[in-house]
Amino acid sequence: MPRVEDYAMIGDLQTAALIGRDGSIDWCCFPRFDSGACFARLLGDAGHGRWLLAPASGITHATRRYRSDTLILESIYDCAEGRVRAIDFMPPRGDTPDIVRIVESLDGEVPMRSELVIRFDYGSIVPWVRRVDHARVAVAGPDALCLRTKMPVRGENMTTVSEFVLKPGRRVPFVLTWFPSHQPLPDPIDAEAALNDSEAFWLEWAADCTHTGDYHDEIHSSLLVLKALTYHPTGGIVAAPTTSLPERIGGQRNWDYRFCWLRDATLTLRAMLAGGYLEEALEWRGWLLRAIAGDPADLQIMYGLAGERRLDERELDWLPGFDGSLPVRVGNAASTQLQLDVYGELMDSAYQTRVHGVPGDPAGWSLLKMLLRWLEDGWRKEDAGIWEVRGPNRHFTYSKVMSWVAFDRAVRFHEEFGRDGPVERWRRLRDEIHAQVMNESWCESKQAFAQSYGSERLDAGALLMPAVGFLPAAHPRMVSTVAAIQRELVHDGLVRRYLPDEDGDVDGVGGDEGVFLACSFWLADVLAGQGRVTEARELFERLLDLRNDVGLLSEEYDPVAGRQLGNMPQAFTHLALVGTAMLLGQGHQLRGGHPGAVAG
Repeated sequence: MPRVEDYAMIGDLQTAALIGRDGSIDWCCFPRFDSGACFARLLGDAGHGRWLLAPASGITHATRRYRSDTLILESIYDCAEGRVRAIDFMPPRGDTPDIVRIVESLDGEVPMRSELVIRFDYGSIVPWVRRVDHARVAVAGPDALCLRTKMPVRGENMTTVSEFVLKPGRRVPFVLTWFPSHQPLPDPIDAEAALNDSEAFWLEWAADCTHTGDYHDEIHSSLLVLKALTYHPTGGIVAAPTTSLPERIGGQRNWDYRFCWLRDATLTLRAMLAGGYLEEALEWRGWLLRAIAGDPADLQIMYGLAGERRLDERELDWLPGFDGSLPVRVGNAASTQLQLDVYGELMDSAYQTRVHGVPGDPAGWSLLKMLLRWLEDGWRKEDAGIWEVRGPNRHFTYSKVMSWVAFDRAVRFHEEFGRDGPVERWRRLRDEIHAQVMNESWCESKQAFAQSYGSERLDAGALLMPAVGFLPAAHPRMVSTVAAIQRELVHDGLVRRYLPDEDGDVDGVGGDEGVFLACSFWLADVLAGQGRVTEARELFERLLDLRNDVGLLSEEYDPVAGRQLGNMPQAFTHLALVGTAMLLGQGHQLRGGHPGAVAG
């Protein structure tokens, strides 16, 4: 069974595919990230859909890389008969999405085999396959896929098979194209021309990066992941291209992340702006403003790629799950939760955009003031918190801190950019929330900020207090909180977000999980703010070492088994990586102010 880290991603800025080290595409959804998968082996077996293209005798050794500054994957396969190079990519979207695979022999005459198993609707629908104009076309309901190659193709056990021999210097292309089944067969594309055009596209995008300094390659690699997770038509960025990759093997913490979270807003904007990607930042801001338009009381924590609100969750009982981890879910019921922190994230994202020199949006400010009017009373509510617990709502510390952020940024908008509003009321609310958190969230027995009011549980979300400017990193209470988190939540040097109970008392789910990679980056940030730069850098370098061979990180990690866990690749993790790299590489301040200064 492949591990999560065995996969590399290719994409066309509207969807993505995951390719294993064995040359098998095991996950792909057409035509959007959140569409039904036509290859779902990732969550089942080959009978649920996959596309294998590899030496027929098997691979004895494989290495792979992305072509520099691109999302073009190159794999070298050693086998008994010689060596083969495979080039896999998805051209940035034209009218229809394509997967292009080119194979060539580097040494020897190598027998090759392609096995194309198409199963629409997450592996549940076997299509009707026929030959049309020198192509193989698979149709079921609204979906159609067309395979074009000059190699002989035949049907075998509900599989489209091609067998051929690669001789040195010979390059053989395969092109798979999705199109709506009611429309005519799309025109063929030239695989080699598409390769050149795709490389030129990515290199042109890379050339716009203005970041200089330490960790440039690591930062740009993660920015490339974020770009690949962008749904170009709207500017929305999905949290991950996958669903139901488990946070613990065999556990039930399996969620659909193919949606856009407001919580990612500030970090995404900062990362893109710091890298010089103004266009991407503006597109993301535009998506945010469109998505949240409406009654402030109806604000959701996540939306669909175009701002859709209904993300109804259901289970796919025909899929056995990744490594037997059930259930497999599509949709996300957390979309209906109240999570107060997103109000702060929205205000901070708007503020950070102005700080980085992006022109203001008067209509956007009116919308933000509406959100603030609701939050004047709404911040007192209990909510589901940053981790989207499915247990009882509570007064979560991080939610209150981010409510403070909302009013703090509103005051800064007035003071720094002349925006209108009831600034004195905002100041009073800001001070009230700050005082309440300092009193109600502080746990004397742990000498730390607790997960929620009156609790003795710790939560790694407290590590973000300096990042948003609530307290300096060197404040005595932050120093004590960091020490407590290192005692209770750190496992093998990496940070768990909290300690879940088997009975689900904390989050309503139950079962254990891995360490949370973003939280580990947050710890490095706070250590740097406390002047413990050597420790911070050591932790950061360790986290970099957890990336797979093509630089990708998922959501969590199992230090015991030494494997990545959760949906892959994870935008939130790569955003945290970018933030820490910029902090350590260039001495940037954290986003709320001066992390090393002790409050007076």
